[in-house]
Amino acid sequence: MRKVVAGKLHGIHVTEANLNYHGSITLDPDHCEAAGILPMEFVEIWNKNSGARISTYVILGERGSRCCILNGAAARTCQPGDPIIVCNSIYLNEAHIAALKPRIVAFDQDNHIRERLTYSVDLDACGRYSFSIHDEANEALATPALVFRA
Repeated sequence: MRKVVAGKLHGIHVTEANLNYHGSITLDPDHCEAAGILPMEFVEIWNKNSGARISTYVILGERGSRCCILNGAAARTCQPGDPIIVCNSIYLNEAHIAALKPRIVAFDQDNHIRERLTYSVDLDACGRYSFSIHDEANEALATPALVFRA
């Protein structure tokens, strides 16, 4: 089994840091659904400003609020306005990697979704993997395929 990316909120901005609340990250349910992130799911959080990396779990905030609130100890790692990455993962048998299509959602400064991407891994007859990023809005590859031998 390998731990792989299942979904990601990329560049979402912290709207609040609430030290006096039990730990977690509060997210807009619309954003979680777009990336396939579940309530109570453990996620990794990477602060693009400070480089801080933490792990916590998701609770749902108000739908449509575009909130991204770091709670409890997690509030010490981020300031309002910091762009962060929230990533969930799953354990997957390597043989099933081509079936996984992680959803990546990118944000503008006001936490509006500006881009929806899908990661894709394929395996050819020679046992070589290729990786591509599909931009759902443009129906085109956002990056060229990268190939390496399994």
